[in-house]
Amino acid sequence: LDLSNCSLHSVPPGLAEATTAIVLDLTENPLTTLPSGSFLGFIHLQSLAVPVAQECPGGSDAWQDVTVDGSSRLCQGQRNPCNSSVELAWPCPENSVCAPDGPGLIQCLCDSPFHGYKCLREGTFPVLLFGGILGTATVFLSLLLWATQRRKAKTP
Repeated sequence: LDLSNCSLHSVPPGLAEATTAIVLDLTENPLTTLPSGSFLGFIHLQSLAVPVAQECPGGSDAWQDVTVDGSSRLCQGQRNPCNSSVELAWPCPENSVCAPDGPGLIQCLCDSPFHGYKCLREGTFPVLLFGGILGTATVFLSLLLWATQRRKAKTP
């Protein structure tokens, strides 16, 4: 994805849709900052070129090779932060595993069969129970409102 020399002052919001990009060039743009969440989901990104004034997203630890060449900084070989020897600042809760979510970013995915907040619930979501209670409550309230409000309806 070549976005070089596009007069970008910030990362375009539509960039979030290009998470499958492998190579991205942002050089020769007057970028002020690269917000940390700009590359959320870019797990396939292997080569990123940014203006020399900008740091590689996630820092130099998130990349295998960072080189400065003229007016650009080349970040190559995105590292998996889950495989690093450095202790994670935000470890994943019990019953979950770490998964990369972009340069220097992680996400915690629940192990099967766990789900929910902090992966504390085991089994599957009770769809029938939830749907049954919701449906029953909806029908009951509809009948109640119909019975109490029908006398207020004007007849033609």
